[in-house]
Amino acid sequence: MPLGHLGINVSDLERSRAYYNRLLPLLEFERFLDHHDEFAWRPAGGKSGTYLFFYPAARLGAQGHEQAGLQHLAFMVRTRAVVDQVRDLAAELGSPIVHEPKEWPEYPPPYYATFWQDPDGFLLEAVCHASPERELNS
Repeated sequence: MPLGHLGINVSDLERSRAYYNRLLPLLEFERFLDHHDEFAWRPAGGKSGTYLFFYPAARLGAQGHEQAGLQHLAFMVRTRAVVDQVRDLAAELGSPIVHEPKEWPEYPPPYYATFWQDPDGFLLEAVCHASPERELNS
């Protein structure tokens, strides 16, 4: 069975709400709920997939992809152009870009991805598993 949902604690709920309100529609997510003490997104258009819930952290502490805990979240996108668009939006939102969009030959091909950090330092990835030839023929 697929993973149903992930709960993510953030240091500033309003800052994260504004950030993910801009980012997640490009990654084909739609708002699921929006309350003063939490918000959530789900895959758009009735697609199956993992819902993302965001909560205010009760305690603040270090977060990083090299520590125990969440290493990163990868979002699969349909085209390489979307990977590039996500990178541009992340930069526009002030996110540190960890890896520019590129082919990753160390992963099973095709693997075109970019990595960046959200406002709390969570490492995020947009990845396209379509080859350029398949994109041209679709």
